[in-house]
Amino acid sequence: MSTPPDAPSPTSAADDATRDIADVAAVEVITAAAVHLMSAAAVKCGLAEDADAQGHLDLDEARKLITALAALVTASAPDIGNQHARSLRDGLRSLQLAFREASVVPDAPGEGPGEKYTGSVV
Repeated sequence: MSTPPDAPSPTSAADDATRDIADVAAVEVITAAAVHLMSAAAVKCGLAEDADAQGHLDLDEARKLITALAALVTASAPDIGNQHARSLRDGLRSLQLAFREASVVPDAPGEGPGEKYTGSVV
């Protein structure tokens, strides 16, 4: 099977993607990853419209996402600067509180998702 003459070669496409990634600042990559984790956790915590009715509420999955987010935010905060870290911390705290509110049996203070990295949110 031959490649059409106007199609980029697989090597060329990989080189282009590598160049694109090389042009992105680390703070942008970290922030984008954090936003993806936040969005997924929000849906799993039931914060999306009709999340429970649509079967999206999944606190086990939300716990994993929030813990990963807490680790990322805590570890990267010194490197990404206070302006970026503050907004990520605010979003993280909101998710931790939403998780607590959605839980039938709340975790003990300091035992909620991500609290081993952030400390208790209550």
